[in-house]
Amino acid sequence: MAISRTDPLTLEVVELIGTVVSRYHQEYEQAAAEHALTGAQARVLGLLSLEPVPMRRIAQKLKCEPSNVTGIVDRLESRGLVERRPDPADRRVKLAAPTPEGLDTARRLRESLDFAREPLGQLTEVERTLLRDLLKRMLGEDAL
Repeated sequence: MAISRTDPLTLEVVELIGTVVSRYHQEYEQAAAEHALTGAQARVLGLLSLEPVPMRRIAQKLKCEPSNVTGIVDRLESRGLVERRPDPADRRVKLAAPTPEGLDTARRLRESLDFAREPLGQLTEVERTLLRDLLKRMLGEDAL
């Protein structure tokens, strides 16, 4: 039997997910502003703090136009937080990479985001694992 997508429980879960996302974005924008960054700049810097990334892949991950990413990286570069460098695997491709100051800023930004950590800290490890696996399943990713 198929579950109705408009049953009360489904509607409540959708509403709760929307509230979580809204709060996260609100806090993320506020934390970014405290570091004199826009939300988009903070997201790019956070992504780059994991590894240098080609500009096109940044656009794909953020689901935006490559020209938007160019502008964001330009502004981060002018602040000394990001640099462009050739990709060792293909010198025609430019990678955006964080500078040491950019890595420090990304770390401080991550540390200032309490909204997600505090409520998750109230869950047991088993509950957090279950939540992670359910979210991955909702996104079509393997839970293993």
